Amino acid sequence: MIPQEFNYSRPKTLQDATDLLAATDAKVLAGGMSLIPLMKLRLATPEHLVDLCTVSDLNYITEKSGAIHIGALTTHHQVETSDLLNAKCSLLAETASHIGDSQVRNMGTLGGSTAHADPAADYPAALCALEAKVRVVRKGSERLLPINEFFIDSLTTALEPEEIISEIVLPVEKPGNTCAYRKLRQPASGFAIVGVAVRIRMTEGKIDMVRIGVTGLASKAFRANNVEELLYGSCGSPKDIDNASALVDEGIQANTDLHASSNYRRHMARIYTARALTAALERTT
Repeated sequence: MIPQEFNYSRPKTLQDATDLLAATDAKVLAGGMSLIPLMKLRLATPEHLVDLCTVSDLNYITEKSGAIHIGALTTHHQVETSDLLNAKCSLLAETASHIGDSQVRNMGTLGGSTAHADPAADYPAALCALEAKVRVVRKGSERLLPINEFFIDSLTTALEPEEIISEIVLPVEKPGNTCAYRKLRQPASGFAIVGVAVRIRMTEGKIDMVRIGVTGLASKAFRANNVEELLYGSCGSPKDIDNASALVDEGIQANTDLHASSNYRRHMARIYTARALTAALERTT
């Protein structure tokens, strides 16, 4: 199908982009992997489109002040292949390698995917496990939001109409931390029916740090705090992992759609939590 008519702007700088958003009722285009299909189906009908593709100061991966900063227009391919990320924040790089296909990874962006907040997207699981922060800007101001405050619900975030994501801020992994991302892939779209991201550290044979992010199961990605709590202080045996993974869907209203029922998603969430934990722990040795 063909989108309805719309005005189109291509600003050169972030300030130009925020000025446009302040002056018009516009929709931001980052990579376009989510918005363009919605526009073709006329499920999204923006009157004004602000294309950020030429805002070069939103495309970077750098380390400063003890954290990793990733510009919103950094593509999935750049995340996947970044030497810095593979060395110091490998969970995000590994997760990016699971997104869609090569065409999507070369066009789609970290900021665009995060802003879209698809409940089956891959990044949100990793961002939750990484305890990421999202910097958003508008004309004359900015704010830094913890990821658990940024994701509100399915396709809903804390972004206000005139705001743009400028960057994602991630921790530098400490020596000894390992990670893994495992997902049940929807064959046609590549989205996660269930996806689980894990960061973990063993000290003297005991788990003393674990973070688990889950996508696909609920209306938004979330931290599996109950699973984490049960694993703290354990030796990470198969029994420990199975007992903890069984809690991942506790208190969760599971999604159901034509791809998977809620009961199936619950079952798969337990399995893939165990697989991600096992993979991460194997990397500690």
